[in-house]
Amino acid sequence: MAEPGAGFDSRGMGLRIQKKLLGKMSSKSIAKHFIDETTSKVLDTTYKIIKEYSNKKDAEKMMKYLIKIVVKVGILYRNDQFNSDELAMAESFKKKFHSLAMTVISFHEVEFTYDSGFLKSSIEECRQLLHTLIDRHLTDKTKGRVDYVFQSFCDENLMDVIFAPEGKFRDLMANIVINLRKMMDEGNL
Repeated sequence: MAEPGAGFDSRGMGLRIQKKLLGKMSSKSIAKHFIDETTSKVLDTTYKIIKEYSNKKDAEKMMKYLIKIVVKVGILYRNDQFNSDELAMAESFKKKFHSLAMTVISFHEVEFTYDSGFLKSSIEECRQLLHTLIDRHLTDKTKGRVDYVFQSFCDENLMDVIFAPEGKFRDLMANIVINLRKMMDEGNL
């Protein structure tokens, strides 16, 4: 007969509770406790673009999913849940995402360099790396959220509008670029 409490893992239980609670509280105000100010500015500006491009409901859904993903991966990382292979994958994701950010900056700042195929390919590589990283830690529901977010950013019509030289999102993209550069300077990207 097993002892009372045998098989109980308090650390694992605590981690599951954190992920569950933070997953349910993914509003913008909660996110500001877990996401730095500069990242928050990028997310707020992205929300404005998605809202104007699509609608408020889609923009809110996108931000909710994005915040849940960032917070859950952050919890896993801070609680040392990644093994050495996953830490290497996290580093690969970070480098690829940094490269993606540099691509976005370049496409915004240098006219006629925008290449939707290249951008779409880079976004897809980031999605695949993130899926590999979270595969054994997060639910299929969260993996579906990852797919939704990345597929939304792969929308060629959205990309075309965002990077149009005289497009309506030019000023909002300038704000994103400024904050992406700041995130890089601060070592957060």
